[in-house]
Order: sequence, then C-alpha cells, then structure tokens
Amino acid sequence: MLKLPASIRLSEASGLWRALEAGLRAEAAQVRNAAGASLRLNAAELHDFDSAALTLLLQASRLCGRQGLRLEVHGAPPKLQELARVYGVAELLWPVSAQTAREAA
Repeated sequence: MLKLPASIRLSEASGLWRALEAGLRAEAAQVRNAAGASLRLNAAELHDFDSAALTLLLQASRLCGRQGLRLEVHGAPPKLQELARVYGVAELLWPVSAQTAREAA
C-alpha cells in the first residue's frame, strides 16, 4: 500500500505529485497483474495539509480510473475528509463513507 507523506502543502505539491504518480503507476501495474480492482493509498500519517492534498488525491483517483482501477484512500484524517466535503469532492474520494453519512442524516 502506498503512503502519503505527513505534509502536503501547495508549495510542495508538484514535486509530491511526480513521486506519487510514479508510485501509483507501479502499484497499478501490480494490482492489475494480480487481477485486483482497487489501489489502496494510506493517508494515516498526513497531519499537515491544505487543499493541495485534495488536488493530489483527485489526480491519483483519475490516474487509477484511467488504469481501470478504483482508488481507496484509507486512514484519512477527519479534517481532510471534512475539507473534501466542503469542497464537494468527498463522494469522489470516499464514495462508501459519503453514502453512509447521507443515510445517517
């Protein structure tokens, strides 16, 4: 499982994307070879971030989609999930948890 770094800020996003993209492509090839349907990304260590984190996650999701895979983001901090909800992209990153939240409301 790939891991996000502890910090994702706009000033470092382009460099982080280059590294993440390479890792995603390699991981996607392994997942497809194993007949998997989803690529897992661990966000548990992420604690310092701004909206650039959402941009990276959305780019990762698009890349996975082009590879025929679904991105699963695990361990995301509640503040990141809330930021995604405020920006209206939570359902794109966490479709199951967004549906569960709607059903609970």
